[in-house]
Amino acid sequence: MENGKISIDYHLNYKFILCLEGNDVASNLKWVMSSNSLAVMPRPKYETWFMEGRLMPNYHYVEIKSDYSNLEEQLNYYIKHTDKALKIIENAHRWIEQFNDRKKEDLISVLTVQKYFTKTGQMDLEWK
Repeated sequence: MENGKISIDYHLNYKFILCLEGNDVASNLKWVMSSNSLAVMPRPKYETWFMEGRLMPNYHYVEIKSDYSNLEEQLNYYIKHTDKALKIIENAHRWIEQFNDRKKEDLISVLTVQKYFTKTGQMDLEWK
């Protein structure tokens, strides 16, 4: 532990990792969903390129109430139902796969920027 921070490697020793939003998205969600740990979180409120709003509770991550009142219940459930926990991890890995194609991601980025500039009148529709 350096400067009071726990490393990602240290976190990966655990079956469950909380992914909590603050003023923005849960910044650890992407690496947790790439790991063999279960992402545990309330339904996301913030949206990024990762499309958090399209993640399905108890399919891509373990959903808990926003006041955490069912956290222990959910953890105990997935400890007893390892098969369901492993299925969620598998589904999370499949979600992550769509972002691993660098060429596709670059193309989507360019097309998004092009559409933005066109819609805001900052780019001619004709290429010169």
